[in-house]
This record gives sequence, C-alpha cells and structure tokens, in this order.
Amino acid sequence: MASEGHIKRVWEMNEDAAIVTHYMQLKDSCYAAPYKAEALRILDIQEVIPGSDGVADPSIQLNVFDQLSDVPFAPPSHPKFSFIDLFAGIGGFRLACQAWGGRCVYSSEWDEHAKQTYFANFGDVPFGDITLERTKSFIPEKFDLLCGGFPCQAFSIIGKMKGFADTRGTMFFEIQEILQKHNPPAIFLENVKQLVGHDGGRTFKVILGILDELGYHVKWKVLNALDFGVPQKRERVIIVGFKDKNKYEAFNFEFERKPYALESVLEQDDSVDSKLYASEAIRKKRLEKVAGKPVFYPSMWHENKSGNISVLGYACALRTGASYNYQLVNGYRRPSSRELFRFQGYPEEYKIVVSHQEVRRQTGNSVAIPLMTAVAKKIADLI
Repeated sequence: MASEGHIKRVWEMNEDAAIVTHYMQLKDSCYAAPYKAEALRILDIQEVIPGSDGVADPSIQLNVFDQLSDVPFAPPSHPKFSFIDLFAGIGGFRLACQAWGGRCVYSSEWDEHAKQTYFANFGDVPFGDITLERTKSFIPEKFDLLCGGFPCQAFSIIGKMKGFADTRGTMFFEIQEILQKHNPPAIFLENVKQLVGHDGGRTFKVILGILDELGYHVKWKVLNALDFGVPQKRERVIIVGFKDKNKYEAFNFEFERKPYALESVLEQDDSVDSKLYASEAIRKKRLEKVAGKPVFYPSMWHENKSGNISVLGYACALRTGASYNYQLVNGYRRPSSRELFRFQGYPEEYKIVVSHQEVRRQTGNSVAIPLMTAVAKKIADLI
C-alpha cells in the first residue's frame, strides 16, 4: 500500500497528482502509456502479482483513491472519440466534448485554483505549464481532437493589444508545436472576438496561415452565447478544423437560435449572501443614472467604462478584471457564485470548491457551455 506521504502528495495540485490521476482514469485504455511508469513509481508500487505479466497490479495500491471516482462528470464508459484539453481552465471544453462521448486523455492548466475546480468535477488534476517540454511529454501519441481556449489577454480589448508581442499571445505557438508532433485529425479552438480584427486582421491571418500549413482545413465564426439559450452577451470566435477536406466541407456553423431567460439563472434574494449587496451609496447612484430610462425586473444593470448604466434582460460578458460592481442584479446586488456559473451555462451538479473571488475569475475566463456543446456535437458527428 502506498505510504501516507505519497497519498498526500497526490492530493496536491502538482505534477505527481496529474500523472497519477490521469493514469487512474486511463489505466484500462491505450492512452495510459505516457503515465504508467511514472504513476507506479510515484506510488512505490513494487509488488508483482503471481501469474501476471510481471507488471504490478495498480488496483491494489490505488484503492486508497477510490473516492476520486466520485465526481459529477466522470469520463464516458463507452467513449466515441478522444481529445486533449489545453489551457483547460475549469473544464468548459471538457463538458462540451464529454456530452457527446468524448474521452479526455490529457489536460493542462497552470492556475492552481482552476486545477482545484477541475479536479473536483472531473477527477483528474491538469498538468501545469504547457510551455515546458516535460509537460508536453505526457501527451499521448495519438488522439482525435485538440481543444484549446488559448489565453486571450493579448487579443482582448481589455488587454494591452500587443498580440504576439505579448508573451501570453505566443501560447498559440504551443498549439502549433503539439499539432506538428501529434497530427490529430481535428481541432477546436476559442478566443475573444477581437482576435479577428487585431492588428488590422494580421494576427488572425497568421494563425489561419499556420493551421493551413499544418494541413488543416479551417472554418471559423464569431458566435454569441445569447443565441444558445444563455442570458449573457458573450461573443467569441470559434475555430474548427479538419485534416479531411470532406469533413471540413460537411461541417457548418448553422444552429437553431434558442431563447434565453434571465430569471432562469437568478436565485431568490433571501438565499444570497448579504455581502453581495451593493452599498446604499452605490445603489442610490445607480438609481440616479437610470432616472428617466425604462426600468424593468428582473434585469442586469451594467455600467460601462464611461459610467453609463444600461438596464438589460441579460448579463454582459463576465470579465475577470471587471470592477466588483460591473453589473448588478436588479441594480442592488452582485451575482452569486452559482449564478455566475449559470450565466455560463454550467450544470447544477457542477461543484463550487473555491472562494467567490476565484469563482469570478474562473467564470470570467471560461466558455459558455451550451454554445461549446452545440459546436462539439457537430465535430463529434464527423470524427
């Protein structure tokens, strides 16, 4: 049996934890190969089971981790395709792909708090810094789909607008390197809509040019979460590519528009933490600014950079760096943690295991699940 020290180490959000938890989820598949030797070493598995092929039976030592399988979004028992989850965040791509039978065979995310949320909901710990060769070395040789919402700060209107001059903008080139080495049949990428027009369109042209050189036939479109039944105006560019030209031609971005309802995500006021209520001064200021404007309830009161207030039937895009009073429910309170996840379309079973401050960051960086799930279905049908 593994020692307490090893058990404790695996529960930390480090590389050992990533190796062992990935191995545990994949040990009955061909995708376990990159993790097996290291996982057995980490757990000091040395016993050889009589009559076996000389390889220790991990189930004897790993039964101490049985509780790791008690997660709300376990891998599908009969997967239809495999994918890797880069810049994984809190698992938006994973939820979308798992919904259609996808099996995640590798995940990577550098933020420690996001790793905690990811682990609590999916049962494996993402690997860390994807720029390190060591981190990339654990990616299985073959998989069907590369997913990635590569860091968008360099392209966002709220960033510095430096594009590839910003080191965060170069994360796309990590994707390029992985595609060159592993050559998966399909790709599924996401970024802020400003990427399309950044630097007069030259940045996006470079990205599309690289994908073309790598042999991918690519389609892209700016999609809005509002059109997928989520009460949040969140526009993102979605990039889908296939090595097979016939599959590329069969893919399209045609979706039936779904209605949204703000009340579907809101909690009762008396169930919301009183700390989320805006001060009397802020509430008074909001009321003064909407004087003479049409006001209705329920509504989201959004304050733009110039201080103007808009009363809307949906939330504006959740933003990691937004002020605490960026948008208020009915003009007097901030959204709760569960409401923030609902604005992104996360299911009710999704576990919240971090502080409200971290939830704001995580949901602001995440993707709208219904939108991504709709795109993932069309990809899954083809691969």
